[in-house]
Amino acid sequence: MKNLIFPIFLGLLCSSFAVIPAAENAERIPEPKVDFSPRKEFSIEAAAAVSVYNETCLADYGLSLDAFSHAWKGYETLLRQQRIRRTGTLTICDFSQSSLKKRMYIIDVESRRLLKNTWVAHGQNSGLEYATRFSNKPESLQSSLGFYVTSGTYLGKHGLSLRMEGMEPGFNDKAMNRAIVLHGAAYVNAARALSGTYMGRSWGCPAVPDKEAKQIIETIKNGTCLFIYHPDRRYLQGSKILND
Repeated sequence: MKNLIFPIFLGLLCSSFAVIPAAENAERIPEPKVDFSPRKEFSIEAAAAVSVYNETCLADYGLSLDAFSHAWKGYETLLRQQRIRRTGTLTICDFSQSSLKKRMYIIDVESRRLLKNTWVAHGQNSGLEYATRFSNKPESLQSSLGFYVTSGTYLGKHGLSLRMEGMEPGFNDKAMNRAIVLHGAAYVNAARALSGTYMGRSWGCPAVPDKEAKQIIETIKNGTCLFIYHPDRRYLQGSKILND
């Protein structure tokens, strides 16, 4: 009899520790959610900007990815708005750089080629070697930041000159009234750069070397996009084109 009682007791003891199945309605820990939604348009634009920037080797010529990314975003915005008549060419004047540097870049964004890299002056009242102040006001003698679309040419006191239409209210939309144009100037040249003397300054126009002015103007005239860049907080936050 004793031999039978022990196995029965042991069986009852083990059964008390058996796994009890979870109730069907018991609360479960939610699985982590994975976002399979398409990338945002800005991400696509950013990826395209990096691709063009790298293939054109712009870093080798001193243009930052940050400056190019802003230029590319605005260029794409103006394309969507159908405000650029001649697509495929993007000109950037990077006024975050010293005037001793070749800080104008004319880019064929379709063939991913840098067509021109040269010096460009800023306005007299924008600064000395570096441009630090900007204005849209007449008689300010300062450069105006933002996006422009080039227009037609004319012969003036600086020879062949290129009109530019400012696309940004409050930042450069008075460019035509201020006669802000692209032109050649004797005070912008390689000799000044080699001597360490900052470039002469204009009355607000993006002035380029005299010997290169005609070629530059013929390349970008009649409806291409030109962007004057500086990491100015007021402009970057206030530009409707960049924040479209």
